[in-house]
Amino acid sequence: MSKLAAFGGTAAVPKDQRRVDWPLIEDEDRKAVLDTLEGARLVSNSDGANPVSILEEHWARRFGFGHCVAVSTGTAALSLALAAVGVGPGDEVIVPALSFIATGLAPVHQMAVPVFADVDPVTFNLDPDDVERRITDRTAAIIPVHLHGAPADMDRITDIARRHGLAVIEDAAQAPGATHRGRPVGGIGDAGAFSLQVTKNIPTCGEGGLFVTGNAELAESVRRGRQFGEVIESGRERDYVSYGLGWNHKMNAIQAAFTDAQLTRFDAYEDARQRNVADFLARLAPLPGLRVPTALPDTTHAWHILRFRFSPAAFGLDPARPEALRSTLRRLLRAEGVPMSQYQLMPLPDQKVFVDRVGFGDGHPWSLTGTPRPAGEDHPVARAVIADSLTLQKRHLHPGSGDLLRLYADAFEKVWANADMVTTLAEAAS
Repeated sequence: MSKLAAFGGTAAVPKDQRRVDWPLIEDEDRKAVLDTLEGARLVSNSDGANPVSILEEHWARRFGFGHCVAVSTGTAALSLALAAVGVGPGDEVIVPALSFIATGLAPVHQMAVPVFADVDPVTFNLDPDDVERRITDRTAAIIPVHLHGAPADMDRITDIARRHGLAVIEDAAQAPGATHRGRPVGGIGDAGAFSLQVTKNIPTCGEGGLFVTGNAELAESVRRGRQFGEVIESGRERDYVSYGLGWNHKMNAIQAAFTDAQLTRFDAYEDARQRNVADFLARLAPLPGLRVPTALPDTTHAWHILRFRFSPAAFGLDPARPEALRSTLRRLLRAEGVPMSQYQLMPLPDQKVFVDRVGFGDGHPWSLTGTPRPAGEDHPVARAVIADSLTLQKRHLHPGSGDLLRLYADAFEKVWANADMVTTLAEAAS
């Protein structure tokens, strides 16, 4: 049995093999940026084709969306989508209790109240049964998140929405290329939002977002909304008239050109990622007390983040106290060179922005609806997932990460071979 690195043994992952760059920046990315700088079309409202409109066309064609509108961030795409479907003051929007903060903030930006529903213990996505329980006469929309790249149960969510007359805005920030029953996520509901932030599977050189839809009217509404409510058309002189409420949520041409160059390599990267992750998870799946992320039948998982759940019972520990095992495994795996992280520290409803309800002053938008504060024990699955899991991020996105993931698997197997030590340390920490 190898001695654990935390106690002086040799780490499973040598220090000189731990760094993995993401995104990969190749000569074609640099050329795309330089060509844009030498051109005259540096903003999305320039007349004729420009890097932003070209990215929109290429993204829609690659993933099969009717319309694509490039915006400044994925958060902006969510907010604009909600505005386009008419969500406004006093409305409620159902969002998952486990997600990035932007999912919960987007409704507040529209003066709507986010209503948090619990999640599925395997996919970590919205639990349709809990969604249906939380629908009221104020509910206007549902935002299913394809968290970590795993498609949500869109069949049931869209059925619920149809029966109750609700809009469905997909938060596909982490899931470009993921599919549900052969359909690309983002294009199953009324609209979808993607993020191009530098950590994403398809990145830009900074921040960026994309709104997608099959509805031409929604697409036009978002185009107006990203540019002060103006109507910008090729061949039509700009009149500087705001025809409705708008923002300045445009994407710049350099970011668009960079992403467009990255998009040309996405299929090759994705093929390698699927192979690498599948081999990695196959190594880890037999380890007792470890639940690896899973691609459900009829879905394609984009593997943006890998979340692992740990069972205290498998280590002879109190199942009601999973945090001690989680922190112990984090310490031991990181010492071996595996950069495990907790990622979310709390469910969304526990975030101070929602607990304190300062909002836009005087408690708006919550004061518009009289929404009661959620009970502390609400959302038990989301709380359990946070308590007993750790994540692996970004390194596995590199198409050449197969060798590194094999070393990570060696590290997991090494730690599990010292299960008695894991149990002793976790008991001392509890």
